[in-house]
Amino acid sequence: MADYTLEEKDGFTVLGIGTELKSDYTDYAGINKEKADFWHAVKEDGRLDALKAIATNDSIFVVNEAVNNKMMHYAGVMTEESLPEASRVIQFPKGEYVVVKGEANTDEELSNKLTGIAFGEVLPEANNVAYVGGPNAAVVMGQRNGLVYGEMWIPVVRK
Repeated sequence: MADYTLEEKDGFTVLGIGTELKSDYTDYAGINKEKADFWHAVKEDGRLDALKAIATNDSIFVVNEAVNNKMMHYAGVMTEESLPEASRVIQFPKGEYVVVKGEANTDEELSNKLTGIAFGEVLPEANNVAYVGGPNAAVVMGQRNGLVYGEMWIPVVRK
């Protein structure tokens, strides 16, 4: 099983700019293409830079959340401010989180890698906790030794 930790986190809020993912939830290639297209757009048109400018730290949150039976995907930051182009204030609950750490060559590769490990390996094999929905996020924390590093945060409950 992949390495992970359980961490208690205070509730927190992420301001996000998002898109609805239209691919079937089992169509990983389609979902990954939609996510890649979205990230390319928010980097190119300056929306990601606008979010970074009002962030309280350097972390970028790659958030997935089901909202009104739609699969939503967001670029977000922790902030107390708002932006006209922001589409959602995402509330993360206080409680236990499965945390998976990792490194990759790019933000996108890190997010995909951590999501795959967390949902494909850790959660199916974790006997003591369960993911019951709510927002989850790959948190891109920075760069070191030429690689992007970060963590996947998934809120869980004890079984």
